[in-house]
Amino acid sequence: MKKLDNFTNCLDVLKGADFKLAENNDIYRTGIIGQFNLTFELSWKALQAVLRIHGAEGAETGSPREILQLGYKLGFVDDSAVWLLMLKKRNTSVHVYDEDEIDEMIALIRDSFIPAFVVLEKTLRAKFDEAEGEWE
Repeated sequence: MKKLDNFTNCLDVLKGADFKLAENNDIYRTGIIGQFNLTFELSWKALQAVLRIHGAEGAETGSPREILQLGYKLGFVDDSAVWLLMLKKRNTSVHVYDEDEIDEMIALIRDSFIPAFVVLEKTLRAKFDEAEGEWE
């Protein structure tokens, strides 16, 4: 599935980020934040696509927040607090100029957001495979 593959590929790039290098390199830090934003965007769209395959009511349309809430309600997303924080940080990341806020954002991406993306990616793969199995 293209949307899930795009999410996985983007996540692989983010997981490969050198967070040590980001400590002293502003361009690299900006790149990590940009890659996070792209990964987030692809993650909720992949979630929406897999929810649709499962026939989830309400998955046809919706904002990222609505899709994430539906995913949580149906057991596709396991930590709603991290995902809602991720959504908030994605929405404000383009306006982050303060070094302390950037440091916080980089730490959140490394310590909380990447692990949440990894769990979602595994869940979506399993749910997609499950749905494909029903067609056979």
